[in-house]
Amino acid sequence: MGKGGEPRRARAHDGELGAAVARAQDGDEAAFAVAYRLVQPGLLGYVRGLVGDDAEDVTSDAWLEIARDLGRFKGDGAGFRGWTATIARHRALDHLRRQRVRPRTSALEQDVWNLPGRQSTHEMALEAMSTEHALALVAGLPRDQAEAVLLRVVVGLDGPAAARVLGKRPGAVRTAAYRGLKRLAAQLGGDSVTDDASRTLGESK
Repeated sequence: MGKGGEPRRARAHDGELGAAVARAQDGDEAAFAVAYRLVQPGLLGYVRGLVGDDAEDVTSDAWLEIARDLGRFKGDGAGFRGWTATIARHRALDHLRRQRVRPRTSALEQDVWNLPGRQSTHEMALEAMSTEHALALVAGLPRDQAEAVLLRVVVGLDGPAAARVLGKRPGAVRTAAYRGLKRLAAQLGGDSVTDDASRTLGESK
């Protein structure tokens, strides 16, 4: 996954994703493959942020459940991304309970990621966070902030959708994402995220 633009690209493909899901629900296997291709990168990044090196196995289990329950899904492309993130999160938490460990971010090779120059806006911090290697920076965040950032930046969900995945109010998720991104921006050498910037991270409370 390269630096920059992944959440925007995910949202740009929501129309294609919704159409593919609808065809897949009618039994089109090729359409299901399209849906998988559009969703898997962000989903895997999110799960990796929760369970580390076991992400591939956990995400595979999630896709088995997604395929099994596909006929029960109702919604558009953005809704499908949120639905799959919810399933993946449940599988990840089940895995962590079995392992009796706290959610963690895997130790990714930070040294192979060329950090960008000085960041001046929260938007640039968001774009920098779209690279998989930047997940290493999430390791130092409190769990609520880490999950909010992963869902907003890696999966590309909006505030209300991320809140539904986490079972929290949109305002609480917006605040967690804002605080997490503020910390990350500071680590990247950026200016403070402004209050105006925080309002773009989540819609209404």
